Amino acid sequence: MTPPARLSAAIEVLTDLSSRRRPAADALKDWGLAHRFAGSGDRAAIASLVYDTLRRRASSAWIMGDESPRSLVIGMLRLQHGLAAPTIATMFSGDRFAPEPLTVAERACLTDGTLADAPAHIAGDVPEWVLPSLAVTFGEATREELRALGRRAPLDIRINTLKRSRDDAMTGLAHLAPMPTPHAPNGLRIPIGEDGRGPALHVEPEFIDGWYEIQDEGSQLASILSGARPGETVIDLCAGGGGKTLSLAAMMQNTGRLVASDDDPRRLAPIHERLRRAGADAEIRTPRSGKARADVLGDLDEMADRVLVDAPCTGSGTWRRNPDAKWRLRPNALASRVADQATVLDRASRLVRLGGRITYITCSLLPEENDTAIASFISRRPDDFAVVPVQDVLAEQALRLAEAVRLTNHGLQMSPALTGTDGFYVATLERLR
Repeated sequence: MTPPARLSAAIEVLTDLSSRRRPAADALKDWGLAHRFAGSGDRAAIASLVYDTLRRRASSAWIMGDESPRSLVIGMLRLQHGLAAPTIATMFSGDRFAPEPLTVAERACLTDGTLADAPAHIAGDVPEWVLPSLAVTFGEATREELRALGRRAPLDIRINTLKRSRDDAMTGLAHLAPMPTPHAPNGLRIPIGEDGRGPALHVEPEFIDGWYEIQDEGSQLASILSGARPGETVIDLCAGGGGKTLSLAAMMQNTGRLVASDDDPRRLAPIHERLRRAGADAEIRTPRSGKARADVLGDLDEMADRVLVDAPCTGSGTWRRNPDAKWRLRPNALASRVADQATVLDRASRLVRLGGRITYITCSLLPEENDTAIASFISRRPDDFAVVPVQDVLAEQALRLAEAVRLTNHGLQMSPALTGTDGFYVATLERLR
């Protein structure tokens, strides 16, 4: 497919999204099934165009004075790709498979449109109702962080130290031109192309042999901050597909007892194959239904040295990767996630032993899901749990992160602009009695 034809396809996918509120990945999959002539490179390029447009949806609509998928794509080419009006006009030629030519009004918007007077949520491309919460988290750096949240995310992998050291893996993966991640000791960053695409890491022989997992550096750091050690009893309470479970297994060197569960059995489905590939040992407790988690873990109450709570959240910290999610998020969803977080923290509190720790993690930038959730838990159990100071946790893991994260009242907040990672939050609680 030609670049103009890919633009037409992106507009088609965005039109589908505008009529049906659903994940962009689903719309892209349906488009690919209906257009089997499109190769993998075409599909990846179209996906990049769609996601870039969603990243700049509000600001593109502002400068174009229109919210149609066509206008959003045109605005994105100007704002996200930095193309001038004459260059964009050559792509909107009306030739075979190309979008119709630019109108006089569209050319004027491309030439004269500006974000100088745009409201902060428009310039920052976030829902208006979320902006006050983000401002609490970022303060004076809000504008800079929103710009970073609108950029493409890097491509990081975590080397599986059960099979290879990072130095050995760098040599074996030299064809991918990896560089060490800035903060995570076992991470590598893989270059991506100008179109936002990286290599197909999941088909590399080294991936199949279990050398590495694809995992954002922030997620790697969150796992490390759990402090899991060989020989301990560790529970990954919201294990999902198992990304952090695999990290914990490597940290524990496949010793002790590692138990992984999740209240949604469907999310656990990939974990078995991932454990096999990584050579990692973990006991999987699969609930019979969404409400059966307590039953499958009941025999472990007050036995865990550490409980990892990768809590269900809005995912606002991953909007670089999933920009469509921010436009589908509604205030009632935030309220629902806050309730879920209280429930899972209460469950974790029954699992951890005296002197044991809970590591609470979200991939959220919203304080309601982070410090406020921890404060609410402590208010319910003021004599039973205490927050472990962040500096102590960092020192225990020999991580020099203090200047690369925001220290909050109860934990730490990673962010795209400051840390260069997704927006993970981590807090540590210790059981006192």
